[in-house]
Amino acid sequence: MSESDNQCMKESAGIIPFKKEGKSLKLFLVHMGGPYWKGKKRSWSIAKGEVEEGEDPLEAAKREFFEETGKEVKGKFIPLGSVKSSGKKVTAWAVEASPDTDITSNLFEIEWPPNSGKKEKFPEVDRAGWFDTKSAKEVISTYQIPLIERLEKMVDS
Repeated sequence: MSESDNQCMKESAGIIPFKKEGKSLKLFLVHMGGPYWKGKKRSWSIAKGEVEEGEDPLEAAKREFFEETGKEVKGKFIPLGSVKSSGKKVTAWAVEASPDTDITSNLFEIEWPPNSGKKEKFPEVDRAGWFDTKSAKEVISTYQIPLIERLEKMVDS
C-alpha cells in the first residue's frame, strides 16, 4: 500500500470488553443497526467508530464505545493492533470488564427506503451480547477475526 493510500484510509478505533468464565473467554460484541444489517449473519462487531483528526485513538475508542452502548468501560486497556477492511483501518483494545447488554445507542439518519426521498433514523447499534470466542468468530465481520485471535493468545499466555 502506498503512502497516499494510507492517507486516504479512514481510521476507526474500538474496544472489546472481555471476561473469563472458568476456562472460557467471553467477548462483548454489538450488533450493527439499520436496515442493511437486518438478517445478515456477519452483522456483529466490536464497538468502534471514526477517530477524529488529532484525537488519540484510545480516547476515540472509549468515546465511541460510550456513544454506541451508553456504557463506560474502565480498566487496563490491552492493545490488539489494527486490521484493515475496504479503505478503513480499525485499531482495537481489549479490556477486562463486564458491561451489561442493556444498551442505549446514538442514531444515524439515511434515506430509507432507498430513492424514496424519505429520511429515517436508526440506532447505530441495536443490541449487544456476550459470545464465547468460537461463536464470536462465526458472527463478527470477518476482517475483525484477527483481533479475537490476538486477544485469545494474550489471555492464554
